[in-house]
Amino acid sequence: MGKVIASAAMLFSMGQVGYFRETIETMPRGDLDGIIDERVRYTIRYAHDHSPFYRNWFKDHGINVADIREHEDLLTLPIISGSTIRNNQPPITDGFRFLSSRMDEVYTIHETSGTSGVPKSFFLTWQDWLRYSEKYARIFRSYGISKGDRIVVCASYGMNVGATMMTLAARRTGSTIIPEGKCTFPIRVIKNYKPTVVIGSVFKLIRLARRLQNEGIDPKESGIERLVVGGESFAEASRRYLGTLWDCEVYNTYGSTEGTVCGECVAKAGLHVPEDLIHMDLYNPRMDSFVPDGEYGRIILTKLLPVGERCGTLLINYDTEDATAVVSRERCACGRTSVRIKTPEREGERFWIEEYSFNRVDIERGVFQEENMEYLTGEYEAFLYGGRETDSTILRVSLECRDPAHLDAELIQETFRKAFFRFKPDLRELYINGTLEILFHFTGPGELELYKVQGRPKRVVDRR
Repeated sequence: MGKVIASAAMLFSMGQVGYFRETIETMPRGDLDGIIDERVRYTIRYAHDHSPFYRNWFKDHGINVADIREHEDLLTLPIISGSTIRNNQPPITDGFRFLSSRMDEVYTIHETSGTSGVPKSFFLTWQDWLRYSEKYARIFRSYGISKGDRIVVCASYGMNVGATMMTLAARRTGSTIIPEGKCTFPIRVIKNYKPTVVIGSVFKLIRLARRLQNEGIDPKESGIERLVVGGESFAEASRRYLGTLWDCEVYNTYGSTEGTVCGECVAKAGLHVPEDLIHMDLYNPRMDSFVPDGEYGRIILTKLLPVGERCGTLLINYDTEDATAVVSRERCACGRTSVRIKTPEREGERFWIEEYSFNRVDIERGVFQEENMEYLTGEYEAFLYGGRETDSTILRVSLECRDPAHLDAELIQETFRKAFFRFKPDLRELYINGTLEILFHFTGPGELELYKVQGRPKRVVDRR
């Protein structure tokens, strides 16, 4: 990991910490808050004037838009969710009530994956794309990506916005995009085009490293200088393993079709939120107040419009169904003044045993411990069993091994339990008293159930 540590330190020492829009990114906190409040006022007025949904929403809730003056006033507004959007588009309604511009201003139309029901529709104007791509351009620069970098994008091009957003961001930062779309691209791409950055999920990047090794290429000598992990939250243990595997920097991003795009900088001290374009509030479980900094809360976002700009689909107080906590509002070592947050956790990936919960990432922490990775590939899946008629809940963790005939099963199990319970001490108590059982299943390469599932597999499945 020597190259990793040296490269981050070098960026600071050489003054190469990059900005895309330095004035905004390093703006004093008070001035930034002023811009946020100005855009809150304009965004609320724009919603009233251009969105059929919000015009009726304000009227039905007795909201005087002139009373919304600053971001704290958003707390007085109701919260909307994905179901709100679905209930205000075909086939439920005749038209798309969240459409916030004329149809002839719409540049692209997108849908979410629809894994939780009917896909949500989103309309983007060209100004939306400029704002979206600026968010990612800022992130690219915060990683040190600039002119001359060649970036392989392992995210699908299509109805999701992520890959196209990165492509436009590269255009604005002078970088070169290799738009593969998948991480199963031929190894000749690495050999011939000599990319410096690869963007993909943790598991895609692990599999890519394995394919390189099978071709006789050491990932550490491949020329890749940075990995950018997007599309899912991950454990720090996963990051460390990737960094060791590739001997390069590994950065984290968080984004969504709804418009949230946050990313780390070379300091890796939390994800920077582009607050002038996306306002993020963290709500308590009752969804009636903000949580203090440092405490986990539900992410409620509002897309902020610069005065005079337009938007295809505007969202105000939108429940992302993700949770995070504020790391700091102080100026970062990189010079940025935007709020920094922890890696968000998907609420849909949270599971409960009695009154205690764990997340998919908690399972991943147990898997990717250094002692385990001598034997494991990193691929895993977990299942919950039990029910009202049983006295205990069973968590079965299936782990893919390099060679099931040669492994230290006791070491792997004990290492997993220590890492898992380190962050979940309440579940340790349930384990000690027998309310929670943890069983392990070791498989050979390609033998996990998830390989038989089409589309993105679920790493944790509740079968209770």
